[in-house]
Amino acid sequence: MSKRAEPTLLTDQVYSMIHESIMNGDLPAGARLRVRDLAEQVGTSVMPVREAIRRLEEAGLAERVPHRGAVVKGLTLAELVHVYDVRRLLEVEAARLGAQRISAEDCDRMQAEFTLMRAAVDEGRVVALLDHDEALLSILYEAAANPVLLQTIRNLWNHCRAYKIVGAQGSLDSGGDDPLWRFQERLVAAARDRSGESAAAVNEESLLDATDRIKALLATEQAASADAG
Repeated sequence: MSKRAEPTLLTDQVYSMIHESIMNGDLPAGARLRVRDLAEQVGTSVMPVREAIRRLEEAGLAERVPHRGAVVKGLTLAELVHVYDVRRLLEVEAARLGAQRISAEDCDRMQAEFTLMRAAVDEGRVVALLDHDEALLSILYEAAANPVLLQTIRNLWNHCRAYKIVGAQGSLDSGGDDPLWRFQERLVAAARDRSGESAAAVNEESLLDATDRIKALLATEQAASADAG
C-alpha cells in the first residue's frame, strides 16, 4: 500500500509547489511549464511533474499551446468577463447570507485582515494584499454556513488569480490604490451592521469595478503587443 501511495504523494507535492508559484505570480500567465526543468527544480523524475501539470490543466490553471507545450493559462478578455460574472453571482449572495449571520467576533477577524491588507497595499505587496483580501472574504462567506458555496468561490479565486494580480498591480502602478481597499472597508461595516443587502451591494459594486479595471489593463496590454508585433 505504501509503495502505491508514494507516487501519488510525490505528485501532490509537485502539484502544490507549481500551484503556489502560479498563485504568487512567480509563474505568470503564459509561462512555459517545461517538464524537465521543473523536475530538476523540485528534485524528482519527470513522471510526477507530468501528472501535476495534467492536474493543473484540469483545474484550469494550465493549457496546451501548439509548439510550446504546457503553459500557465493565459489571460483573455472573454474569460475575464465569464469568470467575474460567475463570481458576482455567487459572491453577492454569499455576502448577503454571511452578513445576516456573522458574529461580532468574526467581524473583528475581518477587521484584523483588513488592517493587514491595508499595510500590504501601502507597502506594494500584491500577493499579500490578495491573500488578506481573500481571508477577509472567507470569514464573511463562511458565516453563510454553506461549505459548498465557499469552496466553489475559492476554486474561482484560484482560477482567476492571475487576473487579480494584474488588477492589483495595475492599481498600485497607477498610484490609485483606493479600489483595492475601499470596498472591503465598507464590507466590514456592512457586516458589523448585519446588513445583508448592504454587503451584497458592496460586493456587486466591487466586482464590477474590478472587472472594468482589469478589462482596461488587458486591452492596453493587448494593444501594446499588437503594436510591437
